[in-house]
Amino acid sequence: MKVILNKDLPTLGEEGDVKDVAKGYARNYLFPRGIALPYTQQMIKLIESRRAEIDARKEQKRQGAMGLREKLENFELSIAMPAGANGRLYGAVTNQTVADELSKNGFQIERKRIELAGTGFKSVGKYKATIKLYENYSAEISITITALEIKHETHAAKPARRGRREEQQEVKAPVQETETAEKPEEAEQAQG
Repeated sequence: MKVILNKDLPTLGEEGDVKDVAKGYARNYLFPRGIALPYTQQMIKLIESRRAEIDARKEQKRQGAMGLREKLENFELSIAMPAGANGRLYGAVTNQTVADELSKNGFQIERKRIELAGTGFKSVGKYKATIKLYENYSAEISITITALEIKHETHAAKPARRGRREEQQEVKAPVQETETAEKPEEAEQAQG
């Protein structure tokens, strides 16, 4: 079923695009939310009348993407992660880690737009990542991963831990029987 997009939808397309989608997807999702319009002569005329403002918004997005691209390519991201003595990270730097670090530096970029080589970076060093901005515009940023020092406690500094049995034995004090307390067996013999 052909539809005309009324709003941008990252997984499908942009406003004004004509797309072929499943009938159920159009009827149950796109039409009720106002994301798309049916592909009819009347709707084609409506979109064509709005074509100038749609093109102006797209041009504005392109200009914004080019400006952001320039800022990102001049920016070097530094990430400090816990690492072992050999430079291997405890964990990995993923696209979510990069998105969080970029947001701390004033760049609001979705993690889905960040592409890393493989599943992530797993050792200390310098890397490159690609960020998809708009249409075919993308930026390549430099990422430097450094080792974060972890202070290890020595065995002498830690208090000695006792086992569970030792703790239970201290809690239970030995019960001493007194002479006044009779055992149940003695009480039956005295009565009988």
